[in-house]
Amino acid sequence: MAISKALLLSLALPAAVALPVTLAFAVLAPAARADTAQQIVAGADKVRNPDKPFRSTATLVAYNSGRPVDKNVFTVFSKVDAATGQFRDLVIYVDPPRDAGKTMLFAGQYLWFYDPASKDSVRISPQQQLVGQAAAGDVLTVNFAVDYAATMIGTESIADAGGKSRACAHIDLKPAKASAIYNRIEYWVEQGTDFPVKAKFYSDSGQLLKILYYRGAKTRNSPEQAVILDAVNPALVTTVDFSEARFQDIPDSWFQRDYLPHLKPN
Repeated sequence: MAISKALLLSLALPAAVALPVTLAFAVLAPAARADTAQQIVAGADKVRNPDKPFRSTATLVAYNSGRPVDKNVFTVFSKVDAATGQFRDLVIYVDPPRDAGKTMLFAGQYLWFYDPASKDSVRISPQQQLVGQAAAGDVLTVNFAVDYAATMIGTESIADAGGKSRACAHIDLKPAKASAIYNRIEYWVEQGTDFPVKAKFYSDSGQLLKILYYRGAKTRNSPEQAVILDAVNPALVTTVDFSEARFQDIPDSWFQRDYLPHLKPN
């Protein structure tokens, strides 16, 4: 069974690509300043993620050498698992029509793909998430402070996705739980705001797989877009924009693999 190329992706952004910015949860405020590396990462998680269950529309556009080659639109439902502190994500294909109704379920370290045509769900292993096209969960709602232990490397000024210089804490993340997908993450978080600016993701062998940039908000201190450079094939690029975001009660049953054939989201 083929899985859509745009849902599991390594993403890369040529500088010439102009990008819209659309995610909006206006009720959220900037995270408070923190002193330790772990507190800074937890603060950045709060900046990135709402504190209530929510839904949004995600538009993923894939580029190759600066040209758009694929586009997918999804409805995303997200809710924190009270037992783990990590988000669970339900990603439902909306467009193109040939893929409508296909579903991806991110639950802890498990990732399931469900196709209503075959009425079958297939588990995607963490190793498969790292090869070629990486898990979209990196740009959804993963809480890094839950799965990784943070160590301060230092402070430095770096250019953000728009070329603006930002003074950041440079943090090293190593797995603290089995649910951590990457062997190492380098993370840059703006000092004073806990705004996440940049992240680098490494494999078990130490190979750099991708570089992620968070684009800032116009109306609040929260990322509105994720841009990820593919370190293996720099010609590839995908942008992830969120729109129509709103809080919504989401039943826990929706995040069960066995419930996927019966899912009828409203």
